[in-house]
Amino acid sequence: MKLLDGSAAKDLATVSFVLCDLDDTLTLGGVLPAASYTALEDLGRKGRQVVIVTGRPAGWCDMIARMWPVAAVVGENGAFYFRYDRQAKRMLREFQRSDGQRRADQARLAAIFEKIRDKHPHVRLAADQAYRISDCAVDVCEDVAPLADGLIQDIVRMFEAEGATAKVSSIHVNAWIGDFSKVQMSLSVLRGFGIDADQARNRVVYVGDSPNDEPMFAYFPLSAGVANVQAFLPTMTAHPRWITRRPGGLGFAELAAIL
Repeated sequence: MKLLDGSAAKDLATVSFVLCDLDDTLTLGGVLPAASYTALEDLGRKGRQVVIVTGRPAGWCDMIARMWPVAAVVGENGAFYFRYDRQAKRMLREFQRSDGQRRADQARLAAIFEKIRDKHPHVRLAADQAYRISDCAVDVCEDVAPLADGLIQDIVRMFEAEGATAKVSSIHVNAWIGDFSKVQMSLSVLRGFGIDADQARNRVVYVGDSPNDEPMFAYFPLSAGVANVQAFLPTMTAHPRWITRRPGGLGFAELAAIL
């Protein structure tokens, strides 16, 4: 890993797509700073397409794809992507699992969560759970006092013991049924823009901040972690190539300025 500076410009010269996480990557302290939004606009004007890749729910992703200056949004850790065709005024949607599968998945995840809450009564679902269509999000620090690391790992183990996939972000434990991932759906988005998996390795830079970004850091050779990723590095096996000087959206703006 290296500190991100102007010397990265040469390696980033081939980049035409910027894929980035949302919480604590574009945001800072739970809000979207002006620097992040300006960076999104600037990247678009310079011909760099931005795709947000997040664990946030479908309800949020529909709004972001429709109203923000981005090319597409991958949501719920790869369960779907939304891409708004502004000329046709039509939302393009691709899902990993059918409507029926998603309904069954939600019922199964809810049953698993009840077992978790029986063991840990103070654990709560994320406030945005009502807007999710594929996964279950447990709040670990967003609207609750931070949960202990041991408790977080027990939540992950309990989901996994019931056959779910579970990943830890900076604010939630996200759990889902199926083998989909941020990487798979990101590559599907890129194919829609004519970029195959091999081309993606030198035409995409990924920006993230936490352990659930590890698969993206591992897949894309060009990747950056905003400064706050350093708190998680000791527990991560896949690290970003660069680390920004500043945290969250301010770090994202650093990368955008170099691009």
